[in-house]
Amino acid sequence: MKPSMFKPRPTLLALALLGSPWLHAQEFIPNPGPYMGISAGEAKAHIDNARITQGLLGSGLTTDNLTEDRKSTGYKVWLGYPIHPNWAIEGGYFDLGHFGFTANTTPAGSLSGVAHIKGFNLDLVANLPITERWSLLGRVGAAYAQTKDTFSGTGAVTVIDPNPSKRETNYKYGFGTQYAFTPALTLRLEAERYRVNDAVNNRGDVDLVSLGLVYRFGGSAVASKAAYTPYTAPAPEPVVAAAPVVTPVEPLPAPAPKPWVKVKLEADSLFGFDQNTLQADGKQALDKLLAELKTVNIDTVEITGHTDRLGSKAYNDKLSTRRAEAVQNYLVQVGGIPASKVTAKGVGASQAETKPGDCKGNKATQALITCLRPDRRVEVEVSGTQQER
Repeated sequence: MKPSMFKPRPTLLALALLGSPWLHAQEFIPNPGPYMGISAGEAKAHIDNARITQGLLGSGLTTDNLTEDRKSTGYKVWLGYPIHPNWAIEGGYFDLGHFGFTANTTPAGSLSGVAHIKGFNLDLVANLPITERWSLLGRVGAAYAQTKDTFSGTGAVTVIDPNPSKRETNYKYGFGTQYAFTPALTLRLEAERYRVNDAVNNRGDVDLVSLGLVYRFGGSAVASKAAYTPYTAPAPEPVVAAAPVVTPVEPLPAPAPKPWVKVKLEADSLFGFDQNTLQADGKQALDKLLAELKTVNIDTVEITGHTDRLGSKAYNDKLSTRRAEAVQNYLVQVGGIPASKVTAKGVGASQAETKPGDCKGNKATQALITCLRPDRRVEVEVSGTQQER
């Protein structure tokens, strides 16, 4: 009789956790620092036990029937370090469990074998954000695995080497998904394939489907409320009537309208870290601006997106442009401002608010990201005149 094994149902558990209302309570920016994780699940071996049996039995013996135990419980622990907002290096330890078989032979006898597979891995992991909290994963890497076999025979079967062992490095790959509960805690579901050596010069695959938790180190970067200080147009100076003149003169041209308001909005409040989708706090700030503009005859609205210096120039230019366009779309679609009056552009990190030397370093640590926060912003400049009351 086979021992009972833990058979997780990761899909049902993940759906139950994602449906919990407390998971959707706050806007946040995931911690960008190193992290660790642990997961467990079902491992399934794809090893040619019939070939192993034939090789061990040798001549004069034939296999009548073969009973296999291909499933086991596996687990893994790992450490990870992000090298880019969408890429990370992960290294860890894995134990894929025990897999066995029993072959009955003619002349009467039996051969039993159990393989235990464990080792270390180093992977490159890609992260594709779908929403602010949910993302897809892909990984490829190398696994240094040790396979320890235990063989025993009865009757006509004699085992020459009952405990062979093999260490070998092979490839591994996998796919998965993860959901962030908080900036520090993430649920991860993965399916991986490990290429292994069965310790008797054959190779096979072991698949591991696991569910686990990831903990990210470093302080959380919770987005604060967006704040802006509107520029209020000064009251017009009293007009003093000029003394009449004999010779009529041409009327002076009307002065060009001055900016009615200029607003600076923090990008960390408008958007998630390295994202260009408006968050709830950002929409509230824009709604407040739109309320102020209801009494203004708008001539033009100029929107400029800015980023910090982390990342390449090309990437920051595109990100700042996408953020400016997101604000532009909101003012037009929600605020009803004519699209012909609204322009948007991105200038990347070329107009930083911080001074050289204020924020030292080039590595995306939590301290540096926080220091460069003033540089990540969107400026909205409105030109127009106050409506007469």
